[in-house]
Amino acid sequence: MTDTEARQSYDEPYVPPGGRPATGWVGMVVFAGVMLLMLGSFQAVEGIIALFRDEFYLTTKSGLIVPVDFDTYGWTHIAIGAIAVGTGLGILAGQTWARVVGVIIAVLSALVNLAFLPAYPIWSTIVIAMDVLIIYALTAHGREVRH
Repeated sequence: MTDTEARQSYDEPYVPPGGRPATGWVGMVVFAGVMLLMLGSFQAVEGIIALFRDEFYLTTKSGLIVPVDFDTYGWTHIAIGAIAVGTGLGILAGQTWARVVGVIIAVLSALVNLAFLPAYPIWSTIVIAMDVLIIYALTAHGREVRH
C-alpha cells in the first residue's frame, strides 16, 4: 500500500457492510452508556444511604411526595441502579435491547428522583439532569453504536 492510498483510507468514513457510515454521534451513545453506569452507581449509593441513615435526608417520610418509608425508596434506588449498570454495559456492547431499557430506566429514575426531591434536592436534580442527557443520547442517536 502506497503512502497516498494509506492517507485516503484514513480520510474516508467507515461504512459497515450494507449500512450507513458511522458518524461522530457514536460518541454521544457511548457517553450515554457511561452515564448509565454512573447513574446506576449514584442510585445505588442513594439507596444504601436511604436504607441505613434515614436522618441523613432533609425531610421525614411524611414530607415526601409519595409518603413511604425510606427503606422503600432505598430498595427502589438500588434496583434502578443495578438495572442501569447492566443496561450501560449493554449499550457499550451495542445491544438494541439496552437502548430501549436505557430509556425506560432513565424515565423511571427521573420520576423516582422527582418524588425524592424534598428529601435531597440538589442530588435529585443532578440525577434528573443526567437522566435527560441519557434519554436524548439514546433516542436521537442510539442506532449509531451498533456499527
